[in-house]
Amino acid sequence: MSLPPILEGRGLHVRAGSSPAVRGVDAAFQAGEFTAIIGPNGAGKSTLLRALLGLSPLEAGEVRLEGRALAAWPRAARSRRVAYLAQGETLPPDTRVRDVVSLGRGAGDWKWGLIPTRPWTEADEAAVTAALERTDTRRFETRRVAELSGGERQRVSLARALAAQPALLLLDEPTNHLDLAYTLDLLRYLRCEVAGGLGVVAVLHDLTLAARADRVLLLHQGQVLAEGTPAQVLTPEHLRASYGVRVSVTEHAGRLLIIPEDG
Repeated sequence: MSLPPILEGRGLHVRAGSSPAVRGVDAAFQAGEFTAIIGPNGAGKSTLLRALLGLSPLEAGEVRLEGRALAAWPRAARSRRVAYLAQGETLPPDTRVRDVVSLGRGAGDWKWGLIPTRPWTEADEAAVTAALERTDTRRFETRRVAELSGGERQRVSLARALAAQPALLLLDEPTNHLDLAYTLDLLRYLRCEVAGGLGVVAVLHDLTLAARADRVLLLHQGQVLAEGTPAQVLTPEHLRASYGVRVSVTEHAGRLLIIPEDG
């Protein structure tokens, strides 16, 4: 028996300006599963993610979090269940890493420094330390964000999200501007979290990375063109229909390889 979804969208319609960006999308995401959302530019990937978070208004449809309408959840409670890494997230440059990660606990706001909004607890401290250790950022927890590389900053953003101890983590193009080593590191961290029971949903441009997900959702012109395992979705037929290019798909060492064809 499959587990009930943590987050579910039913019949979602979203407009971007005067144009439809998401059209009739059904999507559900579970604990302990890594889902990649793929599709060409303008397919509606980031818009879908924002709609699922309640950040883009729905023209029609509904989003439910753990079986309850998303709108019925207080914002603070919602953010403790679903964490979000936005595309190109900006971190406060003069802030120490541990303080940035501490923001994930929802116990403070950033305005001229870290301003507490509730008493800090031992549980908060333990959650921050665990998030730092799981992302290999504790070793530079006292450094300021401005001193970090792009890959290190992305790991700090991930640690901030994990500090909330969410059931589901949504990421919008988390590997943009990362070199190969940092990209593979990030994927390894995410896979470890999934093995521990976290649900992960990531918008990805790299189809080779998407092939490492448990499930793939392929969008085309705001609609779901295909959904299933990587082997079911990443086929030459689906990729030609969505991206307009010819590819061959082969398997090597148990992994799918997508190779563009000439002509």
